[in-house]
Amino acid sequence: MTKNAVTTQNFESQFEQILTSINHAKNKVYSNINKELISLYWNIGKFISEKVEQKLWGKSVVENLANYISQKQPNLKGYSKQNLWRMKQFYETYNEYEFISAVPREIKTNKVVPPLLVQISWTNNVMIFSRCKIMEEREFYIKLAISERLSSRELERQIDTSSFERVVTANNGISPALKTIIKQHEEDNSISTFKDTYILDFLDDLPQTHQEKDLQQALINGLKNFILEIGKDFSFVGQNYKLEVGNSDFYIDLLFYHRELQCLVCFELKAEKFKPEHLGQLNFYLEALDQDVKKPHENPTIGILL
Repeated sequence: MTKNAVTTQNFESQFEQILTSINHAKNKVYSNINKELISLYWNIGKFISEKVEQKLWGKSVVENLANYISQKQPNLKGYSKQNLWRMKQFYETYNEYEFISAVPREIKTNKVVPPLLVQISWTNNVMIFSRCKIMEEREFYIKLAISERLSSRELERQIDTSSFERVVTANNGISPALKTIIKQHEEDNSISTFKDTYILDFLDDLPQTHQEKDLQQALINGLKNFILEIGKDFSFVGQNYKLEVGNSDFYIDLLFYHRELQCLVCFELKAEKFKPEHLGQLNFYLEALDQDVKKPHENPTIGILL
C-alpha cells in the first residue's frame, strides 16, 4: 500500500465531513437562488397584472418589454413575452389564495409570494398552475413535488396519470381506522399515502393476458418505478414473503415497509376480477403479520389488493 493511500485512509472520515459541508452549502445556494427567482417572477407578474388591470398596458406593451430586455441584455434568458405572461398568470392564480398550510397572518396580508411556491422550480410551478384546474389540485401537486422532491419529468407523470383524482377516490374508500392512522402523519402536508388505482405503465413487457406470478416478477424487475408510483417512503422487504401459520406455509406477494407510517404494507396481487374471498385472504395475512412479524413499536399492518 502506498504512502498516499495510507494517508487518505487515515483522514477519510474528516475528508467526508468537509465534502458534506460543501454539498450542504451548494444545496443551500441552489435553494436561495430558486427562492429569489420565484420571488422575482412573482413581483414582475404583479407589476404587469396591475398595469393591465389599470388599462395602462396591453399585449403590445408586454411584447415591447420582452424586446427591450432582449436588446439591453441579450444573454438574459427567461423573459420572452410568453414567459412574462406566465408570470402574470402565476401571480393572479395565487394572489387571493391562502394555502392550507400554516403561514403567518402578516405574510398572507402582505401579498408576498406564498412560501410553498418558492420551494419548487419555475418549471414545476408553470406545469402546476397551467395544467391543474382547481386550487386544491394545485396545492396537492405543489406539496407532492416538495415532499417527494420531484423532478419536472416525475411531476409531469404524476399529473398525466391523475394522481390527485386517484388519491381523492382512495380517501373515500379506505376504512375509518386506516384514515385515522394516515391522518396523524399527514397533517403537515396533506399528501395522502395511498391511491385508489396505480398506473403501472412501465410494465412494457407484460402481456395483456398474464398470471399473478408474471405481474409479480414484472413489478420486481421494475421495482424502482413501482416505488416511485406508490411513494418514495416505501422500502422493499420481500417477494413471496413466507408466513408460517400453524403447520402451513403462506406466501405474501410483495411486502413493503412505510417509514413515515411506521408499519408493514402488504400487496396482494390478483390477475382476475375482484372476488370477496380476496379480501378474506388479505385480512388473514394482515393478522398473521401483526402477530408474528410486526415489532412492538410499529403500527398495524396495512393491506392493499392490487
